Amino acid sequence: MYVSRDLNYALQATLNWISDLAWRLRWHDRERVFQALIATLHALRDCLDRDEAVYMGAQLPALLRGFYYEGWHPGRRARARNRNSFLDRIHDSVLCDPAVDPEEVARSVLGQLADRLSAAELEEAKAATPRVLHDLWPA
Repeated sequence: MYVSRDLNYALQATLNWISDLAWRLRWHDRERVFQALIATLHALRDCLDRDEAVYMGAQLPALLRGFYYEGWHPGRRARARNRNSFLDRIHDSVLCDPAVDPEEVARSVLGQLADRLSAAELEEAKAATPRVLHDLWPA
């Protein structure tokens, strides 16, 4: 049955992203890893233009893509006023856990995206983000 196979694939692809991020962050709490992943994707999505946000969503596995778009209002964009506001958004979404370094989380999630993009796509994605966030992307 195709539905079962597609659902299993979508779930496994999402779990792979979570496992990859857990490894990058050296965290064992998969729920906290998932919260950090979604928080960072939402912060990124909301500082991109609509077309760039859609393009970024297309790079995600189907199940993760659904979480990425959850609560999105394309007409209302919250540009990162500065680097701290972007990082604060991530930190707030993981319940201000003092053990969470939002910069490390952001760098790790952006690193995941970068690993899955071609060099040209990476440069486009980086250029689409506010300049104050460029140093969070891998070199």
